[in-house]
Amino acid sequence: MEKAACDLCKLLAAPPEGVVIWADDALTVVAVDEPGYPGFTRVVWNAHVKEMTDLAPHERERVMRAVWAVEQAQRDVLAPHKVNVASFGNMTPHVHWHVIPRYADDMHFPNPTWGARQRSIDTNSDAAAVAVRTALLPELHRTIKERLEESHHG
Repeated sequence: MEKAACDLCKLLAAPPEGVVIWADDALTVVAVDEPGYPGFTRVVWNAHVKEMTDLAPHERERVMRAVWAVEQAQRDVLAPHKVNVASFGNMTPHVHWHVIPRYADDMHFPNPTWGARQRSIDTNSDAAAVAVRTALLPELHRTIKERLEESHHG
């Protein structure tokens, strides 16, 4: 896939307001608007690179430090049952990692979020749980920024 056709390159070139949580010269951390999954975050390498092994070792370490900082922020703020961390790139071959807070009551649990739904979010208690998690997003994003600044300068 050429850079011009890459969805992540397009996103990084003109991100919608409120999507970018943190960015530096190498990485951008973005909030993913996935219904039912508040806190879903993506760590994206800014340059159009297909595989982690295309990066130099210190660059790979930088990516993973950011992924772990996002995961820790999610755990501290959202207290999920589990955090899923994945890098696929089959549809978008550009180095990026998905960091997804998971809950026993989410639509897909225990399956992956791209798998078959196990339940719908149509009860008041399910909607309330998602609303509580959504209300924590400003705190989550502040915490992610703090952790990434510490990681970046530490």
